Formats: sequence, C-alpha cells, structure tokens
Amino acid sequence: MTLRGTIVERMVPRLTAVRAMGIEIELAAELLDRAQDESESPVTPHARRTALGRLEHAADLLSDGRILWVDDHPEGNAPLMELFRTAGMHIDPARSTEEAAPLLRRRSYDVVISDMERHGDPQAGTTLLRLLEQYGVRTPVLIYTGNWNPERGVDRRIFAATTAPVELVHYVIDLMERSRLGTL
Repeated sequence: MTLRGTIVERMVPRLTAVRAMGIEIELAAELLDRAQDESESPVTPHARRTALGRLEHAADLLSDGRILWVDDHPEGNAPLMELFRTAGMHIDPARSTEEAAPLLRRRSYDVVISDMERHGDPQAGTTLLRLLEQYGVRTPVLIYTGNWNPERGVDRRIFAATTAPVELVHYVIDLMERSRLGTL
C-alpha cells in the first residue's frame, strides 16, 4: 500500500462537504453507513470505498433517474432512498403493489426496486412482476429484501436480487448506465 493510499483511507471518513460531480461524498458515506448498519449483510471496507467511488463517478448518469421503490416498510430504506436522492434521482415510494399500479401507469421509471414479501404475502413481489408484464412495462427490477431465496424461482424480469446495500448501489448504477447508453 502506498503512503497516498494510507492517507486517503484515513481521511475519507473525515472529509467534510467535498463535492464531486454533484454528490456530497461525506453525506453519501454517512447514508451508506446508516443503510449498512440496518442490514445483516457484511461489507468490507474495500466494497464500501468501491461503491462510494462509483457513486462519485456516476453522478451524471444518476441525475434525473427515476426509481419506483415498492416496500411495505419504507422507513427501513430511508438512508438508501436519501442516498439516491442526493445523487439527483427521483424516487416514488409505494407500500404495496396496489399503490405502485397507478404510479406505473402515470410515468416511466429507469429502475423498480421491490421486496418480495409485503404485508404477510410472500408472493407480493411476484404479483408486482405480473403487473409489470400486464402493463407492458419493461423496466428492470431489483429485488432488495432481507431474505432472498433464489430456489423459489427467479423471474426473467429480475435483473438482480440482494440483501446488501452496497450491492444495491452497484446494481442501480449498472442499470442507469445501461438505460443512459440505450442498452436495456
């Protein structure tokens, strides 16, 4: 490790109000850390730095992006929602598939983030996927849930599924890159 690397690693948690391409790095780090604190998924310091670095470099791609976030407990996602808002994204939260339906009819989204189980219904996420198909919506879906079991089957509409906030950040950036480059 170089001396520069050591100094940067020690300073990163203490940076204040550094702006890079529209994202306040300090705030992004704090929000990512808060999201990680609420998650049971472990994260390495390297994974954290990589996600923050990607956020910094993807600021233009994320700006004005639209996310529909469907979860019956949005308070658990508050730090990540704020992180994406800080990056200039627009987020429409919905607590159920029923709340999401009119939003899907009114506007288009770059990404849909959903959990799988809502209000005690283990099929709620699958119901949302069927609704997207019924409406002819081709928006990619990210599953962000506390307990993902791929053995229950993976729908073709699911781009990725994760329980880790850092991975969700990477997936959103991946999808926004594809959306902006027209490869979705």
